[in-house]
Amino acid sequence: MLEGEAGGFNADPDQTVADYLTTWLEAKALTLKPTTLVRYRDYVTHDLIPALGTLRLDDLGYRHIAGFARTQLNTGRGRVTLHRCLATLSSALGDAVRQRRLAHNPAKPSVLPRPPAAERTIWTPEEAARFLRHCHHADPLMADFVEVLIGTGMRKGEALGLHWADVHLDEQVLYVRYTLSAINNSRLVITTPKTRSSKNWVAISPRVATALTHQAPPGPAAPQPDDPLSGLVFSRPDGQPLRPQTLLDHFKRLAAQAKVPIITLHDLRHVAATVPITAGIPLLTVSKTLRHSTVSTTANIYSHLTRQAARDAVEAIDKALTKADTGHTGGIRRHWPPRPRPRPHRDHRNRPHHLWKRTYSPTITATSPAASRPQQATATTLRPPASATRKRPLSHL
Repeated sequence: MLEGEAGGFNADPDQTVADYLTTWLEAKALTLKPTTLVRYRDYVTHDLIPALGTLRLDDLGYRHIAGFARTQLNTGRGRVTLHRCLATLSSALGDAVRQRRLAHNPAKPSVLPRPPAAERTIWTPEEAARFLRHCHHADPLMADFVEVLIGTGMRKGEALGLHWADVHLDEQVLYVRYTLSAINNSRLVITTPKTRSSKNWVAISPRVATALTHQAPPGPAAPQPDDPLSGLVFSRPDGQPLRPQTLLDHFKRLAAQAKVPIITLHDLRHVAATVPITAGIPLLTVSKTLRHSTVSTTANIYSHLTRQAARDAVEAIDKALTKADTGHTGGIRRHWPPRPRPRPHRDHRNRPHHLWKRTYSPTITATSPAASRPQQATATTLRPPASATRKRPLSHL
């Protein structure tokens, strides 16, 4: 124990996995969002503790986690849900390593690789316009809500948590600082946005401004009480917030009535990204509009749309160079395919002596043509002996 404390370890060596995960959840309750904490608690309580809770934390190994994963898959557990459960365990064990409780994380590398994302169905501008035309007659509230989602690229929870105090129609901007979430599809809470960069200003287009005007309360806005669920832009007629799951179900029914592909409300954010990227808007501008943390996040999500942009970029470089080359030479110079380069000339005097095939003939007759023209004598006649060949460096080649 003394050696362990001197090295930074200060824990019960008989601590079980159940005890550690319970303590870990209590500490995480101070930093995690309520929705994330509920999901972690479900995985720990219903999956990890029943399967691995009796093991000593120091004895937990990769083979135990692999056996748990195989058992879950054999019982029909979904790969996506199981991957999230294993990610929760890896996060807990990673904290144990950072706190010097464990020497390594037995959950890394992950037993189950991250499942590939399902292929998304994204509306075309024509399909989005068809849905909006239908909703303006069937459900104006849904039409205005979808207009805001597509026109700003906001997430569903961000639009549901939008307050009138954060909307500035005169300046054509709104500020995202809250998100509405449902815990276990029952209790509604107001939390912070997904990332730090998500809390930012968003520009408002004329269509979005019109949709927000439709939802504006009549008369001047009353002072908001301390209740964070009051003063919302999108709410029920009694002023209560809209439930995300109920709104999603109603959205899918309206999509079926409008005869457009059935998608989710989050897919409207992808519509807000694909339309400007396809129109040639720079990726950096689209990333700032979506409030992604980095441009690489946008590029990874919409890599299938940036391929054409990459082709356009290289073609622009080719056209610029060709235009500059044409203006300089008066004509187009063809650089492709490349011209064959001539082989460098090798002086016969630099050949090694063992490669000489003919012997030196010192006799030159006066009647030979070479006698009158010594500078045009053949190499065979003027070839020096092998012993007289001077070795020269090949640097001049």
